[in-house]
Amino acid sequence: MSRTERIEFDGAHGDRLAARLEHPVGPLRAVALFAHCFTCSKDLKAVVRISRRLAENGFAVLRFDFTGLGESAGDFAETNFSSNLDDLEAAAHYLEENHRPPGLLIGHSLGGAAVLAVAERLDSVSAVATIAAPSDPAHLLDGPLADLELDEDDTAEIEIAGRPFRVKGQLLRDLSEQRLEERIAALDRSLLLFHSPVDEVVGIDHARRIYEAAKHPKSFVSLDRADHLLLDDPRDGAYLAEVLAAWASRYVEVEEAEERTEKAEEEADADGAVRVEGGAEGYRAEVTAGSHRWVADEPESVGGGDQGPNPYELLLAGLGACKVMTMRMYADRREWPLEGSSVTLSHGRIHAEDCEDCETAEGKIDEIRVEIEVDGDLDDEQRHRLVEIAERCPVHRTLTSETKIRQAE
Repeated sequence: MSRTERIEFDGAHGDRLAARLEHPVGPLRAVALFAHCFTCSKDLKAVVRISRRLAENGFAVLRFDFTGLGESAGDFAETNFSSNLDDLEAAAHYLEENHRPPGLLIGHSLGGAAVLAVAERLDSVSAVATIAAPSDPAHLLDGPLADLELDEDDTAEIEIAGRPFRVKGQLLRDLSEQRLEERIAALDRSLLLFHSPVDEVVGIDHARRIYEAAKHPKSFVSLDRADHLLLDDPRDGAYLAEVLAAWASRYVEVEEAEERTEKAEEEADADGAVRVEGGAEGYRAEVTAGSHRWVADEPESVGGGDQGPNPYELLLAGLGACKVMTMRMYADRREWPLEGSSVTLSHGRIHAEDCEDCETAEGKIDEIRVEIEVDGDLDDEQRHRLVEIAERCPVHRTLTSETKIRQAE
């Protein structure tokens, strides 16, 4: 699982905006900025699922509440589509100053229209993805804002999804003045559209208009039977995130991640050196061994994030893998019909006085219990021999022989 960080930053007009930053699992590939739908929040289930799934694919994702929504400060009635663009720009600047500038913009519904409009302001952005986005923000004037006739400073209360919101006439004017299709036509960014053909809130025809207005490279992915908010089936969000991660990898700038990987690989010498990096907080550690990378962590019960195996689990995994490989190698050389093997390991500590074959007489000692199973058309002698050979694997010998761990000076 990804690690979620609670943060706040100043919006474009001075209000404190609440946000969550999903830290990637494994090395950072790129940073994404997520804009939610009209009157929604950063905590919409679909937004959270997509953000965390992207984090599992190496993307850091910032999702935040626009001014006056969710946990953010400010008066919603004083906001409009243009102020949302300003908030998005402020969020991008926060990322640039504190982490890394965003390379990918993601927007859901009206948030999709917003990322299409704001992309031209952000030089770091090379790719934009929309989810059920309208081709014109004025679409709202035919939906929840229909029948409202307000002067600039007049207010009215509307109800969306059972919740009341106060809006001003200035919002209606701002929406009607947007020329989004012109911005899309001039958009010099890679574009990916997600839309459901059965979306009853923002019809599929909006996706067609966006696609036709945009330049290449552009792509469209149908969300099949998904509802507008992607709430009916959690698999819709998971599918979307996996497709988005694969697509964005072609267009989002990932040089920093590649340079970091290359550096780690250079420092991992020919003798199989492993590099482990810890962060500024928590127990999460990023492990690099040659071209392979994974995450280690501690369980939540001891203050970790449970994003990967703990150190003892890694130790047991190394021992078990060595035993399996050694049995495979031995069987292959003798052309024995070994179809598979499994090794189950557990670690604990026992009193020395309870161990009859231990040299230590007092205190406690570490004990690793091992259970081995082999499959195949093998006779009893072959099975017994394979188990014996597993006890001679290199890692087993390392753990049971004298080993010195020397700190480099």
